[in-house]
Amino acid sequence: MPTGPLITRKIPASGEALPVVGLGTWQAFDIGPGGGDWSQARDALKAYAAAGGKVVDSSPMYGRAEAAVGALAAELSLRPQLFLATKVWTRGRAAGEAQMAESARLLRAPVIDLMQVHNLLDLEAHLPTLRAMKDAGRIRYLGVTHYTEGAYDDLEAVMRRHPLDFIQINASVAERESEARILPLAAERGMAVLINRPFAGGNLFSRVRRLPLPAWAAEIGAESWGQILLKYVLAHPAVTCAIPGTRNPRHVLDNLGAATGALPDAAQRKRILDAVAAA
Repeated sequence: MPTGPLITRKIPASGEALPVVGLGTWQAFDIGPGGGDWSQARDALKAYAAAGGKVVDSSPMYGRAEAAVGALAAELSLRPQLFLATKVWTRGRAAGEAQMAESARLLRAPVIDLMQVHNLLDLEAHLPTLRAMKDAGRIRYLGVTHYTEGAYDDLEAVMRRHPLDFIQINASVAERESEARILPLAAERGMAVLINRPFAGGNLFSRVRRLPLPAWAAEIGAESWGQILLKYVLAHPAVTCAIPGTRNPRHVLDNLGAATGALPDAAQRKRILDAVAAA
């Protein structure tokens, strides 16, 4: 649970500040109206926004997630408080235009805050459309995403070739490869960074869940292993926002707790790495 003001980072392209912990919707929001899952997701989104959260990331490939976010945000009257990010993930310019129009309809957002080319799929076809949409005021920012080290060569080339507002990439205690090349390049090129897989797809919890919270966690204001793992990622100065996915209200608030207090310095980040490696 956040106990103070949320840490924010500025989008280099505009100076707009975002809280450093967002909400991912993959699997968690692939739900239909009614029932316990819907009620849980509603409570999670409500708690997230009430605590100061803004960034909600989705995609057409996440099943019913866009529709769920759109319906719940409307029910809770959360727009324009939320910063809605989604993606285009299809081939061909016409198919991309149709998919993005459908995303806007499902999200109930005539203006989408961030549109991203998912996994770089048919990037050269979609980027002109995204630029035109931005010029027309239908999106506010544009970017690209990926989630595997195997794509870093291609991603690096795209970052050097195109002026992007955002990139989205994986990073965690267990997946540190982006720290060497991608995050420094994003800082150099003035690109905001969303971090997916900050818990390595949940695999990190299987390693640390039986460990007691170390005494040194208090030095960085962490009250759970989830906050320790998120603070490790957030401590990199190129990171704008991490987007762990969940619809559990308790987990939402615990994640937001990582956006308060101190972030680890280099020595403390190494201590986190050592603790997880020994688990």
